[in-house]
This record gives sequence, C-alpha cells and structure tokens, in this order.
Amino acid sequence: MREIVIGGAQLGPIQRAESRESVVARMIVLLDQAAKAGCGLVVFPELALTTFFPRWWMEDPAEVDQWFETEMPNAATQPLFDRARDHGIAISFGYAEKTSDGHHFNTSILTDTAGNIVGKYRKVHLPGHSEFDTERAFQHLEKRYFEPGNLGFPVWRNMDALMGMCICNDRRWPEVYRVMGLQGAELIMLGYNTPSVNSQDSAEGLEHRLYHSDLSMTSGAYQNAAWVVGVAKSGDEDGHPLMAGSIIVDPNGFVVARAQTEDDELIVHACDMDLCNFGKSTIFDFARHRRVEHYTRITAQTGVEYPE
Repeated sequence: MREIVIGGAQLGPIQRAESRESVVARMIVLLDQAAKAGCGLVVFPELALTTFFPRWWMEDPAEVDQWFETEMPNAATQPLFDRARDHGIAISFGYAEKTSDGHHFNTSILTDTAGNIVGKYRKVHLPGHSEFDTERAFQHLEKRYFEPGNLGFPVWRNMDALMGMCICNDRRWPEVYRVMGLQGAELIMLGYNTPSVNSQDSAEGLEHRLYHSDLSMTSGAYQNAAWVVGVAKSGDEDGHPLMAGSIIVDPNGFVVARAQTEDDELIVHACDMDLCNFGKSTIFDFARHRRVEHYTRITAQTGVEYPE
C-alpha cells in the first residue's frame, strides 16, 4: 500500500489590506495541524497569499504588480517552506507569478518533503474578461492580469506517486484530467477562488455552484482513476463572497472528506495510491480501449461547428 495522508488546507477570506506575512502565519497554523494529523502532503488554494485581486480594475502596472511574486520562496514565504521542511511535509499552493522577463501567470507549485520545489503549473483556462464590464457587480479580470499557462499539464514523480496540478476553472474541463491521466496521474491537486452567491442569488444558486464544483472533480477522478484534492479560498473578501466546499475525492469518484466551514479549515484523508490501479488497468484501460482516430475534433477546433 502506497499511502499518503493528505491535508486540504482551506483558507478563509484574505482581505485586501492583509499582508503576505499574516497569511503565511495562518498557513503555518494549518501546517502544524496537519503535522499533528500525520499528513505527508498539504494542499493550499489558488492565489493563497493574497486576496482575489482580479475582482478590481487596475490600470497602473505598479498597482497590479504588487500582487505578484517574482521569486519563490521569497522573504514572506520562506517561513512556510522552513516549517514544511521541519515537519517533513510536502506542500502545494497557488500564487500570482511574475517571471524575470515580465510575464504574468496564475501559478501553483509542488514541493517534496525536504522543501524543494519539484513541480510548477500555470493556469491554462482563464475565465472572465479583459476589459471593464459596466454590467457586473464586480469584475473578473483574470484575462487582463494573467497570460494563459505555457507549461501544459505535466505530471511529476513525488513521494512514490505520480502527481499533477491544475487551478480553479481548469477543473471544469475534462481534457485537463485526461491529459494528466494519460501520463498515469494518481493524484491531481487544485486550488480555487470561486465566487459564491451575491445578493441577487438564492440559496439554491449556491447549492448549484457547489454541485457543479463537486461534479467536475468527482467525474475527473473517476474517469481517470485518480485521487483529486480540491481546496478553496472562501468567505467574504472585502464584501465579495467566495464559495467553500473543499473536498478530497477517491479514484472511484466518491467524496471522502469535505470542509464544513468558510474559514481556515483542514480536511484530512489517508489516500492509498494503489487504489488507482483497478480503474487504470480494468475500467479505463486506455491502451486497450481508447479510439483516438475518433477524437480528432477535440483538438482541431475550439468553438462549436453545427452540422448542416
């Protein structure tokens, strides 16, 4: 049995005025809880170091760049890396990355248990818009502040398992899981900052959003026989609610752990990577059953082409 005790470290709201250092202190509290629970890996959300800044229109490049990290680890995050190394816990978390040549990405990283970065992923499916939308209660400007990821969907060997990452809106696209599944991924980690209901929405609207989030991750897990750990940033950020609902999903598509709050909260499950084997070898034996000659339309076009 190849068991990894995994913690999903949900974060409550991060207000605009909150410093990186204060957020990292909260992350370390969750990391310490994870160590007491015997975790070997802890997954934090998308943009874990800051508020979800794409909700604001900004024109000054300097104002935008204040939300981005130019190196990792840096002075603010080094204590998190140090504590993870001291505990012997691998971590994954998301942040806004500015590269040395001036590119901007929505990024997640993965470390080993010694605190070394062993994997990096940059968000591919950017939602929202790039220009100011006068009809919106708040903006969703990921297309303005980030470039589409340029690293694809790689998978890494870490902790005797095959691990991949994606971010937020990526979880809604089945191709994401399949590309990693075709590399043998046994664990897919993702963080998200998903808007919750606003004043015009009903409780039913939140229920639907949570259902669709669950559906995306449970189907991706089952159809690729992989564990999926989806971790939210949640709660009311400067008057803008974010959906919680962090979950751990087994390779049969069942939710085995779920967050109960919209605050900082750790969910934990002992994940046996060998539980992936039956689905990979029998139910979804890609080598025997896939018929790629019939799938060419998936990569040949983007928008819908209707039959005549």
